[in-house]
Amino acid sequence: MMPIMKILMLHNRYLERGGEDESVEAEIALLRHHGHQVDFLELDNRLIQTRSLLRTGVETVWSFPSYRLVRERIRQSRPDLVHIQNFFPLFSPAVHYAAKAEGKPVVQVLRNYRLLCLNGLFFRENINCEDCLGRFIPWPGILHRCYRQSAAGSAVVAAMLTFHRLLHTWESKVDLFYTLSDFARRKFIQAGMSEKKIAVKPNFVADPGIGHQRRHYALFVGRLVKEKGVLTMLDAWKILDEMKIPLKIVGGGPLEKQVIESTRISPNIEWLGKKDQASVLELMKGARFILFPTQWYETFGRVVIEAFATQTPVVASRIGSAAELISDQINGLLFRAGDPNDLADKVRWAWEHPAEMVEMGRKARREYEEKYTPEKNYQMLMQIYERARAQR
Repeated sequence: MMPIMKILMLHNRYLERGGEDESVEAEIALLRHHGHQVDFLELDNRLIQTRSLLRTGVETVWSFPSYRLVRERIRQSRPDLVHIQNFFPLFSPAVHYAAKAEGKPVVQVLRNYRLLCLNGLFFRENINCEDCLGRFIPWPGILHRCYRQSAAGSAVVAAMLTFHRLLHTWESKVDLFYTLSDFARRKFIQAGMSEKKIAVKPNFVADPGIGHQRRHYALFVGRLVKEKGVLTMLDAWKILDEMKIPLKIVGGGPLEKQVIESTRISPNIEWLGKKDQASVLELMKGARFILFPTQWYETFGRVVIEAFATQTPVVASRIGSAAELISDQINGLLFRAGDPNDLADKVRWAWEHPAEMVEMGRKARREYEEKYTPEKNYQMLMQIYERARAQR
């Protein structure tokens, strides 16, 4: 029986809702379901539009308002632990100091590579990039304008990282980090972070039930950006045009025009725009397989375990955490990241072997039941909290 806890949860919400926001909300709901009290303190990036660039830049490095806000909130709610989801950019690492000033253990989740890379992706100009990995001052990121293609913005993020490396913030103000995959954990250790202070806890999804008997299309769900492998997927469908394999695409983003153009050229491609979570899961239940053609080092792939939960196999890039989540020819297929010809070969095989894909779907569902249910995840999260309190 786990002791009932009070948790102060901090999260900086993105302008465009994504998997990180969904995962944060899922963890809060999970904790409350088990009787824990969660005081959720959230800032929204829309606030940036009301502030000067100078103020935003300074407070990205150290936000005195956030420092005061968090100290006051801790005194009001008196939590047992502070769980920081995303501090960038509005909270700033000042909140770690606020928590420690009030004597609270701190858990920090690492859902991207922001502490190591200015854009948090290890991806620029359509290639994987580790130029800043292990550098005390991440100057290549400034040179290449890696944060939003802005030299000033990149300099601000670099200043934040360098300043807090000088202060040893991550070593002294965080009791325990957790990443979403072993791959991501290895990257942070490679950068010099203590392996003793980094646990692994994947995402989870509530059981949506398994899919339909008739599975008659391929499905992509995700942001329409280069790092998600959208262009690789569209190129693969050009190669597969004569097979007339239906492809449904769910999501929005900078590559919407290219996707719309593809639907005009090929009757096999259908763009559905953005969909809510319930609609996405229903679409998954009717898919023969899910496409996960990512080209960056995903720390995790929430869409993968959603597919597994609906008994749907995944065709994914052999890169980052995807290569951990998918066992080739067991619960899905792997192809060379960024290679439309290899992706086309794997899709062709999947379409021509429906019985084998059904069996992979069964094994995917078994994987979900063994690793990615709310109950399994709750046990992991409680272990992380206990470790953080013990390390303090």
